[in-house]
Parts: sequence; structure tokens; C-alpha cells
Amino acid sequence: MTAEVDPAVAAAVVVQGGRVLFVRRRVSEGALSWQFPAGEDRIRRECGEAAAREAREETGLLVTPQIVLGQRVHLMTGREIHPIACRRTGGEAGIASPDEVADPAWVAHGEISHYVPYGLFEPVRDHLDEALLS
Repeated sequence: MTAEVDPAVAAAVVVQGGRVLFVRRRVSEGALSWQFPAGEDRIRRECGEAAAREAREETGLLVTPQIVLGQRVHLMTGREIHPIACRRTGGEAGIASPDEVADPAWVAHGEISHYVPYGLFEPVRDHLDEALLS
């Protein structure tokens, strides 16, 4: 008998107009209230598709996955996280899933620490530094 493994989490890292999209969860995971649109990737091979699906389901934003920004086990939740850089292809960010999401926010580089005070995963931080500061 094999042990049940929690599904991985795919997160959509969407940059547009010099800002990155965060959503505030209705139910915080510990100190995590603001985060990227994200959800479970039960198949674990389709994290780009899962990130795009979650962005659409949570915010109404249509995105295309571009690159995987690494993977890690989140220190606060113990879940395997796959952040995916995504390009907006349509729609407007709003609250498409009011049971999950309280607010969307397009955040400038200098404001990220107010939304994510515990810091970002290094490859995500490096991606945002390049995308938002160049």
C-alpha cells in the first residue's frame, strides 16, 4: 500500500503593466492571505494548465503559461508549490470565485513586501525583479 500524497499546488505569476497579480483568500492559510492565484494540480504533470485554470476560476483572467519558476515545499503549509510565469491573454482580473477570493490586487514591485511580508521564493523574486524593474 502506498501513502497518499497531497496534490501539488500550481501558482500563476501574472505580470501586466508593471504590476503582478495577487489575490486575497477568504480563508487564510496561517499567515498566507495574499498570494498568487493558485490551486491543486492533482496530476502533477500539468502545472501550467492548472495555474491557467486557477487564474481563470479565481479571477476571470485568461492566461497562457510561459515558464516554470522552479518548485519547492512551502515552509508554512508543507505543500509542494510550482510557480508558473503566465502571460495575460484576455479578461479582466476580478472576483470570479467569491467563496475563495476576497480581493484581487495588481501590485507594484515596491509594494510586494506589504502583501507578502515573509518574502518570495528566490526564482519568483528574480523573475519579478526582471519583469517589473526592466
